[in-house]
Amino acid sequence: MDSVIFDLDGTLWDPIDTVLNAWNSVIRNNNQIISQLTRKDFEGTMGLQMNEISRKFFPALSYTERQQLVKVCCELEQSFLEKHGGVLYPNVENVLKELSQKYKLYIVSNCQDGYIESFYKYHKLEKYFMDFESHGRTALSKGENIKLVIDRNNLLNPVYVGDTEGDLNAARFAKIPFIFAKYGFGQVSQYDNEIESFDELLSIF
Repeated sequence: MDSVIFDLDGTLWDPIDTVLNAWNSVIRNNNQIISQLTRKDFEGTMGLQMNEISRKFFPALSYTERQQLVKVCCELEQSFLEKHGGVLYPNVENVLKELSQKYKLYIVSNCQDGYIESFYKYHKLEKYFMDFESHGRTALSKGENIKLVIDRNNLLNPVYVGDTEGDLNAARFAKIPFIFAKYGFGQVSQYDNEIESFDELLSIF
């Protein structure tokens, strides 16, 4: 193994409370939306692309209305994340620091463009990662983005660490091993290895 590619939400951090505050700030000013979103709503969308999330949250709105609303929500969300961050899982920075001395580290997420940058900006973790990619930048699937990062950085034997079935499918698409982060938001049908906490990566690698 020469590299580790990470999912972001449910793997490196829990951003839900900050994101929830941002989205509900927008929704409160929209008379077409009756009820505000809950933490459980967001937990059920982890790993999905933004168009899938918008359909799930706002099924009564037209496609155009959903697109406009989500655009405003995402803009405010990034502002909130830059100012307040999310909750890093225990020992994330210490583990990244140690892993980065032996392996090349990367992030691939289904998030919007600018989201990973907001994560970097607040938590000051950019120095540990060589590259990143997102659906918002490329409009590609997570599996395609993993392959893009592999090809772009000439990786030979990477692994992918994530917490959802979508992460598993993406790793399988890219034909690389999948490590399941059991402490995250999702469940998976299979995995090549699993961790109960982030610092267990040090016992695997």
